[in-house]
Amino acid sequence: MDLGLNGKRALVTGGTRGIGRAIVELLAEEGCNVALCARSAGPVADTVAALERKGVRAIGHAVDVADIAALKSWVEEAAAGLGGIDIFVANVSALAQGMDEASWRRGFEIDVMATVFGCEAAVPFLEQSGAGAIVVVGSTAMAEIYGPNRSYAAVKATLVPYVKGLARNLAAKNVRANLVSPGNVYFKGGVWNIAEQRNPEFFKSMIARNPTGRMGTPEEVADAVVFLASPRASFITGTNLIIDGALTQRVQF
Repeated sequence: MDLGLNGKRALVTGGTRGIGRAIVELLAEEGCNVALCARSAGPVADTVAALERKGVRAIGHAVDVADIAALKSWVEEAAAGLGGIDIFVANVSALAQGMDEASWRRGFEIDVMATVFGCEAAVPFLEQSGAGAIVVVGSTAMAEIYGPNRSYAAVKATLVPYVKGLARNLAAKNVRANLVSPGNVYFKGGVWNIAEQRNPEFFKSMIARNPTGRMGTPEEVADAVVFLASPRASFITGTNLIIDGALTQRVQF
């Protein structure tokens, strides 16, 4: 299926590893020119070089998205470098699990504030696209409580009404907004790879929770993100797509 993405201009936060890296790789394979950011300059440069080898224009910057002024500047600079924005993917998380004040603040600053103000900075450019798309990467933690209280779950839940509001308010301007909520995603160096090494019994118990008998991959999440960002999903907006292999047990209406 041709997703109609050739020549589109996409911005992705947190684009150097895991889900973010899979997203930028797939966007490039579909012919998108891509701008990405992450905190460390080395991985940004390596990712940009890999994308350029696919024959697309790629630009990258080291940005701490908790610095809202720096995040806004990056969006504007990336839009200038690509000649506009058709797609904005907010893929950032502090992965803060604690209930202490520092965890709450870090989670709110990165998962919520950086997502909101990244989207808001991109919206004026997306409105000029004629077929703009926002995709926010959330988590099934917002949908189902498991184990002890975690700041992460509440922080991620904040994004659901925000994205729905974007979809409603931007629809008339031909800008769509959707959320994807992955379950447990395994990749080398990721949280579940670390858990596998440090606490193998807990890791096995989490595998056993999923009816598929495994965790997801970054590529499986990226497939959904890129489809939702594409013109092929032109009548899909305001949705929260759960990608979890039937891990969560709630019925979603």
